Amino acid sequence: MLNNPVLFIDSGVGGLPYCIDFHNNNPNEAVYYIADNKNFPYGPRGKNELTSILITLIEKLLIKVNPKIIVLACNTATITAIASLRSKFPQMPFVGTVPALKPAAKSSSKRKVGVLGTARTIEDMQSLKLADDTCEIIGIAAPELVDFIEKHFDSADENKKRETAKKYIDLFRSEGADSLVLGCTHFLFLLEEFRLEASPDIEVFDSLEGITKRIEFLLDENALRADEDFKPSCRLVLTSDSADSLWQTRAKRLGFELNLLNEI
Repeated sequence: MLNNPVLFIDSGVGGLPYCIDFHNNNPNEAVYYIADNKNFPYGPRGKNELTSILITLIEKLLIKVNPKIIVLACNTATITAIASLRSKFPQMPFVGTVPALKPAAKSSSKRKVGVLGTARTIEDMQSLKLADDTCEIIGIAAPELVDFIEKHFDSADENKKRETAKKYIDLFRSEGADSLVLGCTHFLFLLEEFRLEASPDIEVFDSLEGITKRIEFLLDENALRADEDFKPSCRLVLTSDSADSLWQTRAKRLGFELNLLNEI
């Protein structure tokens, strides 16, 4: 069990920054990254539908991959389904990703915090009370940005990336926000562009470091660290029936082995 992988799940590329950050800090841990591109995108799906999709997927992965920790590397999946998944699979440690509202609220002198996310995240985050109640939360749903990251980020030049980030920064700036939370894992691909466009009056927050530390804490708490001499594999797994050239290029660039779910 010690050398079993830490499993990351998202509907597409969005959770890859979390997977890569964890692996860079824990190079002897095996990682599997599941891109559930068969069901991409998660954002527009209803609560019951998405929960059912994730339960079915995880049931298969428990057999095929046998992970020691599962990371929902997706804000939408976490907010929608993590409670149900913990109830369904009580022996499995889960790590979720949620918008970093608390540090953003603490930093905001204007008490106005912007959140950029999927429609599901924006709708549900208020009920989760993730921020200081004294802050005004300015939520903007950006499903089109998820699509841009998934399909066009790899081919976009720096000007296009900056222009894309600027469009959203301008909206939050016009609303008076001085803190901005990237509330979708996909958006971390544009983290530097968001920070450049937001400077100097808006501070941008993400949960990258916190998620890596949480996984490390669970590994230590449950005595699940891999053997020191273990040489891990890193796999990128797709749930669709084929892998197009874009996914093949991504896997090669990352140094990940590319598989389809029915092949592992």
